[in-house]
Amino acid sequence: MKPKIVFSDFDGTLTLGESLSPILFDIFDLLKRNNIKLVPVSGRSISWGHFFLTHLPVDTVIMEGGGVIGYHGQKGLIDHEFMIDNQEIGRLEGMAMEVRKEFKGMALTADSIGRITDRAIELSLLEDLGVKGEVEKFMDKHNVNHSCSNVHMNFWCGDISKISAINYYLKKFEDGIKLDECMFFGDSLNDETVFKGMPYTVGVSNISIVLNQLEHKPHVILEGPDNAGPKGVLNYLSNVLK
Repeated sequence: MKPKIVFSDFDGTLTLGESLSPILFDIFDLLKRNNIKLVPVSGRSISWGHFFLTHLPVDTVIMEGGGVIGYHGQKGLIDHEFMIDNQEIGRLEGMAMEVRKEFKGMALTADSIGRITDRAIELSLLEDLGVKGEVEKFMDKHNVNHSCSNVHMNFWCGDISKISAINYYLKKFEDGIKLDECMFFGDSLNDETVFKGMPYTVGVSNISIVLNQLEHKPHVILEGPDNAGPKGVLNYLSNVLK
């Protein structure tokens, strides 16, 4: 199936490990030649989304795990749509303060200052402090949602998910394009809502690290080191778009 839009997780899927690679721009070039749009769907902050919109050939980004959509609006200016209301945004700010009070040595990620609809904690910090399970129980007790990416534990208030934001985006910004005409690439636990809710999904080979933890798996799972991250995305798209 030739997709009309490609949605993709960013870290570990469009990055090679933690690094940007020239392969990413090969992907953009391939999609441009086939008149296909790429929409990053990332757990990164909306401030990172601004970077993507100004430095990468994309016109829309879904950030903060589906909490906010950033796009080029009128006259090319960057605009946003938030997937939760101001009450939930305010509750989140309070919980961000509470979790730092509750756990000695706890700190939010450096990019949390640029986040609006979620916050994040470095997984490495949770492991160093030995409190990952306790933090998850604290979040559950206070009815705060949480999920882990490759590098962060993200937490948020209200109904946020990557798949709900993708559905909203298609309805609001892409008149007539249906979910089953699109494709998604991912590699981590916070991609599971898309694996569950979207018909055509592809896991790059490094998803093997978390595959046994996923109840809902990608439709296609790539294998081998040559299909890790953006290499897998490029290989798969090259075959589909022959």
